[in-house]
Amino acid sequence: MRPRLIEFGFAPRLAALYAAMFVMTGIQLPFFPVWLKAKGLDARTIGLVLAVPMVVRVFAIPVASRAADRRDALRLSIIIAAGASVVGYLLVALAQGPFPILFTYALASLAFTPVMPLTETYALRGLSLRGKAYGPVRLWGSAAFIAGSFVAGFATDLMPARNLIWLIVAATSVMAIATLALEPLSPKAVPQAPAEKAPKPLLRDAAFLAVVAAASLIQASHAVYYGFSALAWRGEGLDGSTVAALWALGVIAEIVLFAVSARLPPFLTPTMLVIVGGAGAALRWGVMAFNPPLAALPWLQLLHALSFGSTYLGALNFVARTAGPGQAATAQGYLAIAMGAAMAGAMGLSGVLYAAFGALAYAAMALTAIVGGACAFVADQLGRRASR
Repeated sequence: MRPRLIEFGFAPRLAALYAAMFVMTGIQLPFFPVWLKAKGLDARTIGLVLAVPMVVRVFAIPVASRAADRRDALRLSIIIAAGASVVGYLLVALAQGPFPILFTYALASLAFTPVMPLTETYALRGLSLRGKAYGPVRLWGSAAFIAGSFVAGFATDLMPARNLIWLIVAATSVMAIATLALEPLSPKAVPQAPAEKAPKPLLRDAAFLAVVAAASLIQASHAVYYGFSALAWRGEGLDGSTVAALWALGVIAEIVLFAVSARLPPFLTPTMLVIVGGAGAALRWGVMAFNPPLAALPWLQLLHALSFGSTYLGALNFVARTAGPGQAATAQGYLAIAMGAAMAGAMGLSGVLYAAFGALAYAAMALTAIVGGACAFVADQLGRRASR
């Protein structure tokens, strides 16, 4: 009798892609600024470079998401974007000087930024058709983020910071390989719109726009943290491993939330999750503005479950429920574009604020989160009125 090979289904293959994708971001988010500084860029220029992905996604994501919707080619679009990302980051690694780094990073970002919204659309559609929850699959990405940040953290203690970019290139290559294992989505399984009712235009839906604005502002409030927390903590004498541990603690809190997301109480509707996320972000950045001692940082990092995780889950589920047939990738694209535009502005501003005020720059992030929470409250009220 011939032995049977282990067959991996839809969810494990998707989890593997999330893991590969977030190993890369686990390296990039905390330590790409460290590499930029090692290449001679100052704080203002670092903020400008870090804003690039948020700007270029405004152009890249609509093209990719609409093409995927029109051709029903989510899997192929993900594969192409991931493959192009490898080439882009190779060019970044070879670039010398601020302008070449900025230019090549823009090219890499054009390829990479559509990967996440396309994958989210693929995941929500495929998991829904198979009766599986999103959170328990997505949490493998968060766990891999921790692994990536620890690898990079140890690497900063063992190798010159100028070589960190090669870890990003390697992780991007693994991500591209993982996309090849994705199962095709059966066109027959995609729900069809009733002939008598066309889907509502997304950009005319006030609740949709309010949630997109809320999520964009709350996520943008992470700009100072993403751009300068690793630099600040290392400047205060923390080694790379400790910095990675602090980032990991925040992601562990996020993983716990994703793991229990299918069992959250009914009153935590998508809009309520975004409201909670805004409150958590306002508290987190408000305290960070006072440059708290090391003993307080782990507790503040636990608020990442709210500031990022709750906001992300709420917005993603709201958008998925609101999008009509044939709008799934486009709706996720709108969300990604709005978040990118808000993050671009916040990231560019964060470099100026951090250079001028240091930790007090977090106060502006707290205010941004408060405004985002207010937008989520408006969306919640609109939803309540519509359900009456």
